[in-house]
Amino acid sequence: MFDFFMELNPVVQALVATLFTWGVTAAGAALVFFKKTISKKVLDSMLGFAAGVMIAASFWSLLNPGIEMAEQMGQTPWLTAVIGFMGGGVFMRVTDKILPHLHPGLKMDQSEGIKTSWQRSTLLVLAITLHNIPEGLAIGVAFGAVASGLPSATIGGAIALAIGIGLQNFPEGTAVSMPLRREGMSQGKSFLFGQASGMVEPIAGVVGALFVLMMRPILPYALCFAAGAMIFVVAEELIPESQRIYANIDTVTMATMAGFSVMMMLDVALG
Repeated sequence: MFDFFMELNPVVQALVATLFTWGVTAAGAALVFFKKTISKKVLDSMLGFAAGVMIAASFWSLLNPGIEMAEQMGQTPWLTAVIGFMGGGVFMRVTDKILPHLHPGLKMDQSEGIKTSWQRSTLLVLAITLHNIPEGLAIGVAFGAVASGLPSATIGGAIALAIGIGLQNFPEGTAVSMPLRREGMSQGKSFLFGQASGMVEPIAGVVGALFVLMMRPILPYALCFAAGAMIFVVAEELIPESQRIYANIDTVTMATMAGFSVMMMLDVALG
């Protein structure tokens, strides 16, 4: 099965990998079939774990390979890294400013982006969808980069990234479906909304892979761009969301470190 996967076109590999991460999002959303509520401490710890995974993935799977690739391609490594990384952050900032969304636990008047009359459930899904855009792009870019033949881009590293992002997608699905269920929405609808937030990842993954395959010189920039976009999500959303309750901060911080360790282990072992 693994050999068959290795023989696939990089775009198809990216599609398969992001379908997997979408599936894990759906698994997290499926908790509504077993529980109506989940401890805030547990949910915060899950989000903290997700933040740790994304921080580690941003460096080990994206930024560091991007810097190495820039050097191998004769670019100025530090300049490529800064341009790409900050470009990813600016892209997410603009998207965050435009896309209507609402973070779990907040009131409707605290929604961000362009003001609309959309329902709370739709805005909650869009908040997690905003997380998943850079994640899908990162996986697509990673698999597309493998086709470049440069030693800094490995199939093991791309697979490690997909596994890591899959792991942290579980709490993201739960973070959408559980609040909706708690507010009285049916189990089925809560699940559908929760898993819907991951639907963007296969789209973003395919776009990312196609983009770097067609424009090889921008590969290092694309890897650093994906890293910057992911760090923006962590710093602007995941960490603040997970540490709103002061009593949970120590537990959440340890969960963040655990997430970082798991992703670092995956990338070093497989990459």
